[in-house]
Amino acid sequence: MALRLPPMQALRAFEAAAREQSLTKAAQSLSLTHGAISHQIKSLESDLGVRLVERAGRGIRLTDEGERFASRVRAAFALLATAVNEITSHANPRRLGVSVTPSFAARWLLPRIGRFLAAYPDVDLDVRANWANVDFMRDDAHVAIRYGFGDWPDVGVEHLLDDQFFPVCSPRIAHGRLPSRPADLARYTLLRAEGQFWKPWFEAAGLDWPEPARGPIFNDSSHLMQSAAEGQGIALARSTLLGNDVRNGVLVRLFDIEVPAPWKHYLVYPSRMANSPKLALFRQWLHDEIAGDRELTARDARRAGPAARRARRK
Repeated sequence: MALRLPPMQALRAFEAAAREQSLTKAAQSLSLTHGAISHQIKSLESDLGVRLVERAGRGIRLTDEGERFASRVRAAFALLATAVNEITSHANPRRLGVSVTPSFAARWLLPRIGRFLAAYPDVDLDVRANWANVDFMRDDAHVAIRYGFGDWPDVGVEHLLDDQFFPVCSPRIAHGRLPSRPADLARYTLLRAEGQFWKPWFEAAGLDWPEPARGPIFNDSSHLMQSAAEGQGIALARSTLLGNDVRNGVLVRLFDIEVPAPWKHYLVYPSRMANSPKLALFRQWLHDEIAGDRELTARDARRAGPAARRARRK
């Protein structure tokens, strides 16, 4: 009698839940609902005739059987991922799959990608924008650029970029009447983004203000920047997502006060890619672009001169 294997979607749901120790986080990583993850795990337990997970406060924990099964499923997925990458690499050895967050793709990577294509025409970039952290055992990606604390396990992690927060707005906002000092922000609409907070900047500017509770809020920082460019309010910009908007006059930076972001951008890849020539080319190009940005920023600062900097501090 042939062995009946559990459905792949049930195994994926269980592996994600075991990895995240949370049904909610597992659902987010697979772009499913909490209920769908729960249903798949219960179905898997029914098929196997064994309890795999149990409640633990707001999260879950694996039973002894669940721990053993999770390690085997994880190993099986790793073998599958290796097989898929081997076959796709042979089918298209030029392909380099890059996973990146949507905001970083739109505001940093895509405006520059033509320079990579011109420099390395033998590499076919396959860019996939996704909020979920890439799972190299499951996703068809060779490398990722991720935003966080750099504490992802079982992958190579290299620091790329720091971020700073500071206010920006369109030069057309309020018919050109820009705030001249931080306290003037009280008269303007403050644009917000999920996970980005104004209060640390308020404190750096000497303002004893609470976190704004009103005004537009966006779940994508590229949408936040577009709203600011359209003159719809003042945004707390991330330096890595500013692009050329200040240099081109689309946005104006307000004041010289900035605060460092707690998160950074990292290059992330599985161990099998550590010595990949394609990854080496992509890594070097990223560092060249970052160095070029720093030189442009330093040149802009020299051209602005101390008088312009004093004017922004008023």
